[in-house]
Parts: sequence; C-alpha cells; structure tokens
Amino acid sequence: MDAKLIDHLFRHHSGKMVSVLTRIFGLKHLDIIEDAVQDTFIKASLSWRLQQPNNPEAWLTQAAKNRVLDIFRKLKTEQKYLPNIHQGTGAIAINELFLDTEIADAQLRMIFTACHPTLDPRDRISFALKTVSGFSIREIASALLTKEDTIKKRLSRARKTIQKSDIKFKIPHGKSLEPRLESVMEVLYLIFNEGFHSNQKDNLIRKELCVEALRLSQLLLKNTLTRTPDTYALCALMCFHACRIESKTNAENELLDLKQQDRSKWHFPLIKLGNTMMHKAVETNEFSGYHYEAAIAFEHLKAKTFEATDWKKILHWYQCLYALQPTPSHALTMAVICLQTKDYKLAKGYISQIKPEDFEQRAYLYYGTLADFYEATGEKNLAVQNIELALSHVTNELEKAYLKKKKKELMP
Repeated sequence: MDAKLIDHLFRHHSGKMVSVLTRIFGLKHLDIIEDAVQDTFIKASLSWRLQQPNNPEAWLTQAAKNRVLDIFRKLKTEQKYLPNIHQGTGAIAINELFLDTEIADAQLRMIFTACHPTLDPRDRISFALKTVSGFSIREIASALLTKEDTIKKRLSRARKTIQKSDIKFKIPHGKSLEPRLESVMEVLYLIFNEGFHSNQKDNLIRKELCVEALRLSQLLLKNTLTRTPDTYALCALMCFHACRIESKTNAENELLDLKQQDRSKWHFPLIKLGNTMMHKAVETNEFSGYHYEAAIAFEHLKAKTFEATDWKKILHWYQCLYALQPTPSHALTMAVICLQTKDYKLAKGYISQIKPEDFEQRAYLYYGTLADFYEATGEKNLAVQNIELALSHVTNELEKAYLKKKKKELMP
C-alpha cells in the first residue's frame, strides 16, 4: 500500500479514532490516545506493505484500541482507570461506541471540547485541526503560517486548560449550548477562510482546510441539537465559496479575480447543496452574519456574467452585515463595491473609516483597494504608489504576481 493512501486514511480516520477512544478512556489520557493512534498508523504503514486488510478503517480502530491497552498496562493503570472491555457487558458497550452514529457523536463531543470558549482563540483552531481533523503539527504550522514550536505550545496550553478547567467531553445542553455552538462555528469559519484565502507563500488555496471545515459543518447538521438556522447558513456559505475554488487560478497558476474567472468551472452540485442549506437557514426571522455572507456569495453566483452582478443588492446585504459586525474588512469590501457602482464619494467614506494596521498581515488588501480607487478616479500615480505598498506587504506569490501585473498595466 502506498504512503498516500496511508496519509489519506490518517487524515480521514484518525480524528474519529481519537474521539471514540477519548470517550472510552477520558480526556485526561488524550496524550496517550494520540500517541497510540500515531503508533497504529506507523504499524499499518509497515504491515500493509505485504497485505492490505479488507477493511482498513476497522483494522486501524481495533489496532488503536489494543495499543492504548498495551500502554495502559505498561503504566500499571488499567485496573484503576479502565472498564473491563474484554468480556461481558463492558465489551458490548465498548463495541457499540464504534457504530457510525456513536462515532459521529464522539466527534461532535471532541469539536465542542476543542472549541471551548475557555481556550485561547488561537489554541482552539490548532487543537481542533489536531484532535478532530488529524492534521500533523507540521501541517498546522504550515496552514497557520506559524512555527512548529508555537503550535506545540498552543496544543500543550489547550490540554492544560482542559485539565485545569475540568472541561467535560460532552455536547452542551440547554442555555449553555448557544454560546458554545457560536464558538464552534467561529472556529470552522476561520478554518475554511484560511483554506480559501491562504497566506502561504506558494499556495493561494488550501483545499484540505476547506474540505475539512465543510465536513465538520455537515457533522453539526447531523445532530438535532446543533442543527440550527445559523449552522445551515454557515454550511451554505462554505458551499457557495467552495464551488469557485477551481476557477480562482488559471492553467499558468495565476490568480484570477471574479471578473476573469471562468464561470463554467463553478461546481454546480455544491451550488445546489448550498441552496438547499440556505432554504433551511431562512426558516427564521433572525439572521446571523453567516446568513448575510451566504446571501452575498449567492448574488455573485446568480450573475451569469460579472457585468450582470447586482452590486446594489450586494451592497445592501453588506450594510446589513456591517450593522451586525462593524469590522474593517466589511468596510473595505463596501468600498470595493462602491467602485463597481462608480459611487466614489461613498467609497472614499468607507476607506476613511479604516487604516492598514486594521488588517495586520493582510494590509496589502487595504493598499490594493486604495490603488483601485485612485485608478478609478484618474490618479494613476497614486494608484501605482499604493500597488507598490501592497507589494511590500504581500507574502503569497500568486497575489504578488497579480499585483505586479496590475502595476504593469497602470504604468505609462
């Protein structure tokens, strides 16, 4: 069996295994459980070279369970902490935890644990990618543009906080569910955005992050407690954005904006799924930011050509969103929309409300928009100056190439 298949299985099944084993053995043994799952895949990579099992996932799950027991025996803690899972009702109960419905329940418990509001926001994303999604420390560091040592510290801090705060491995109920679910959705939204607008030097899109965020959002929709209008809206939003992934770059790996994208490459099944989700999402009188963002994304998908885009409708949805979440990025986007409608006075008003520092490592977006403003108002020198500022702040090579091309077009 090749290494790619092992990697694929690890990515898709290690989170399930860690979640189920944590439900059996408890959060206090998470380190041991993760090591056991890792050891299991090393063992698989060696033994499967000769013969692949008929059911690789079942083999991995059973092997991980056995490995944990081996480690616990060595620590001489089996009698103290573990149920007797070898025989009788204990064995039946444990085996039932490996049914598909129970695996989904265990994963949902892990998501709520990883996204607990007690944890530092930065730690939540790292911890979720590690425990729920099976990403390695190196992959997480790469995805979040952070050093591996920093990720290790975040994971260690998250585990200590879980122990110190005595966070329970469960899905919250009653009044505590809503704020906890908001925290979960925020983490999934950030994971998707990091994939869709990657800050990596050579990668504009990290498909695996987008796919994982979409998978986890659909996991929320499978449980009656977490199936809400907001989770439907979040899933719809991800579908509407994900359908455009293949059109964001051309054959030369150059970045394409909405105007240049080949709309025939947009993935219709994802648009259809997003529409289904959106119909469920609007069965309410209260709309979240995810509702408005999904409505905006759909307006772009509805337009057969870039010129046919209903910018006034999009600006309306953004104004609704801004009233709910008055963030610098929303103000910047409204300025971009006003450039499309040639309302330069309103565009300048939105730009004047923000400053480049508001965007931290994405300050190039601010300067790029300012360049577009000056180009539209006939001040090409100022447009070039701001593109140069954008170039000095951008890290992604595709974005850099896009800005250089734009600068060349502006030069006399």
